[in-house]
Amino acid sequence: LIEGQIWYNTTSQTIKVAPAIAAWASGNNLNTARYFLAGCGTQTAGLVFGGDASPPHEDKTEEYDGSSWTESGDLSNARTALGGCGTQTAGLGFGGYAPPGYLNSTEEYGGATWTAGGNLTTARFRLMGAGTQTAGLGIGGNDGANRGYTEEYNGSAWAESGDLNTVRQQAAAAGTQTAGLCAGGDGSLTADSEEYNGTAWTEG
Repeated sequence: LIEGQIWYNTTSQTIKVAPAIAAWASGNNLNTARYFLAGCGTQTAGLVFGGDASPPHEDKTEEYDGSSWTESGDLSNARTALGGCGTQTAGLGFGGYAPPGYLNSTEEYGGATWTAGGNLTTARFRLMGAGTQTAGLGIGGNDGANRGYTEEYNGSAWAESGDLNTVRQQAAAAGTQTAGLCAGGDGSLTADSEEYNGTAWTEG
């Protein structure tokens, strides 16, 4: 594949153009090293929060401006392995783990501070998030066993929806509440992908 290459697909009757070739570049380091943290936003307006510094569980929040990280308001509850979605000025953090157990609490970020939101229906950690602060998805996770649970957030409360076909934790998720994607994860170490249409998941 060569950058800028063009060809015609006679079956679909469409012109295809090879994408621009890109590479990863180093950015500046987080202020607090950690793992099992959540994130959201974009490359020039990113947000990360929570996580584990082994020990302790972290409440730290950091914002990225495209070149460097700046600390912002802490989570109300320190936690690790939580779900996250939204933007730098309207983030959502939910679930996770903090002693003595799994969490169902949700926090909403307004660009400087966190406030309490509605609780998840099922407390769990290592779950995935997608969507926005007012139309979020909480997907899969673990509450002592891997789960396929899907919950939708409307800006104030969570409601159960169709389960994943393959139970899993620690997967990747992206998209919106009506066009979500979940891929990989630890069920039995899967490469499986599923697509969400706002009601149910189908194999990708």
